[in-house]
Amino acid sequence: MPTMHVSKSIQINAPFERVYECVRDLRQWPKWSPRLITDPGCQLTYADDGRQYAWDGKVAGSGKMTIVSEDKPHAIEFRLEFFSPQKNQADGSFSMVEKDGGVEATWSMTSSLPIFLFFLRPMMTAFIGMDYSRGLAMLKDSLETGAIPSRLEFFDAPQDITSRSYVGIRTPCTMANLGPAMEHDMARLKGWLDENPGIRPSGVFFSQYHKWDAVKGMTEYTLCVPLEEIPKNLPEEFLSGVLPACKTFAIKHTGAYRHLGNAWSAGFHRARGKVIQQDRKIAPFETYENDPRDVDEKDLVTIVHFPLK
Repeated sequence: MPTMHVSKSIQINAPFERVYECVRDLRQWPKWSPRLITDPGCQLTYADDGRQYAWDGKVAGSGKMTIVSEDKPHAIEFRLEFFSPQKNQADGSFSMVEKDGGVEATWSMTSSLPIFLFFLRPMMTAFIGMDYSRGLAMLKDSLETGAIPSRLEFFDAPQDITSRSYVGIRTPCTMANLGPAMEHDMARLKGWLDENPGIRPSGVFFSQYHKWDAVKGMTEYTLCVPLEEIPKNLPEEFLSGVLPACKTFAIKHTGAYRHLGNAWSAGFHRARGKVIQQDRKIAPFETYENDPRDVDEKDLVTIVHFPLK
């Protein structure tokens, strides 16, 4: 059967023993687990000896994780058993080594796929790798600062989005360079508005995501400023368009932009699991409800929208 291996690392500036104990204490996993944060209704149970926990959720599915060996404070090995949405097993580990005055933590998993699903290996490896990177980033924040600037709120009812005209910049880039690319485009759009004080936004800035290729690590987005009227003679790299009226499944993310993947993952998991019926003819988008120049990163509010059929 095709073997799938995922391994992601991060540098954590915290005492060696503290990193180990945080990972070893399974009751701390819910605050930084990349899957559990996307499914706040997930039910968790823990073994009395602290070596196992089980989960059962509408989005995260069901399964259990059991610690099978420890080499304190360097490594923990565990066994994963998935019961739904598909049955499978995997071997996982956390290893920790001293590096640059801190700890390099590595999260790994090895599993296999049925032979008839071999074509899914690149995609699943990419998605799991993204999950592990999100989890490690939250673990790092938790250990270094005592808090994770990422909170999700799910809107109970579909949101009615009105049609809006916009001017924007469309950019293809690697996922690793998404933050700097977005900052560059935002500076360009705001600079254009400053140069033309007669042009006033009719709402908050937003970004549409046209492509998201996890396997190749590429994305393509348009950063947009909504306007009542589209001016003539736009700069060469600018474009104009219309976001159509639609209903969306919306997730409010409060916190640092580096953790926005939590909201996107929550939506994508619901779409793939048919919890929501996503309209793929309209690009999903995010709206920026406040300005990072005015508030602390923990108070940044971004709403991620998945258009519905």
